[in-house]
Amino acid sequence: MSQQAVLYRMVKPKHLCPFGLKAKDLLVRHGFEVDDQHLTSDAATAAFKSEHQVSTTPQIFIDGVRIGGYDALREHLGLTAPTDTADAPSYQPVIAVFATTLLMGLATVWGQQTGFSIGPVLEHFVAYSMCVLAILKLRDLDAFANQFITYDLLAMRLLRYAYVYPFAEAFVGIGMLSTVAVPWVATVALFIGSIGACSVIKAVYIDKRELQCACVGGDSKVPLGFISLTENLMMVSMAIWMLLR
Repeated sequence: MSQQAVLYRMVKPKHLCPFGLKAKDLLVRHGFEVDDQHLTSDAATAAFKSEHQVSTTPQIFIDGVRIGGYDALREHLGLTAPTDTADAPSYQPVIAVFATTLLMGLATVWGQQTGFSIGPVLEHFVAYSMCVLAILKLRDLDAFANQFITYDLLAMRLLRYAYVYPFAEAFVGIGMLSTVAVPWVATVALFIGSIGACSVIKAVYIDKRELQCACVGGDSKVPLGFISLTENLMMVSMAIWMLLR
């Protein structure tokens, strides 16, 4: 016989509580028969909170005993409580970008020719990466600039460079894909990549500062360090390759 659970969650015309949905899904997946009680207005929610002396919803009751909210339910079921990662440093955004663009590069080369060569894959990988990273920065240019000027050596002295950088990065990525104006594209890549590499080396390895990288846009929690340095060195290497070729 399945266990009984009562779930109280907000389901209002303009707001659907995501943790209420997650709690219901978790209960169902663990074999509970769920009595899903909707709190459809602010008044109903306030009355429920007052009656049960709680400050948040959803609230879960199992066999008449209040378990608590979504995190408490996970703990009750023996699951690891989700960690609040809002302010925690994470390389996940960068990994997501680079993993996707690498697969895009592989797919492009695979679709264009019968043979396989690592050179074109790397070229497409870098080009796609520059375009995607530029898009992420351009979503909120001010937020990017606010973070970028805290460590970039040129942007510290010439604020407008922070606003130009994402466009330059997009220019490099698109230029690499089109193979048009190669000397100009390579020069820009060499310029911004070299300044970026020097900035990371000074901020992280000389000054020993703990900063967040603006590579995936402003307000990111990606630590400034080895991956940021690698990104810039990758751009410099590709620029040299383009000029030599």
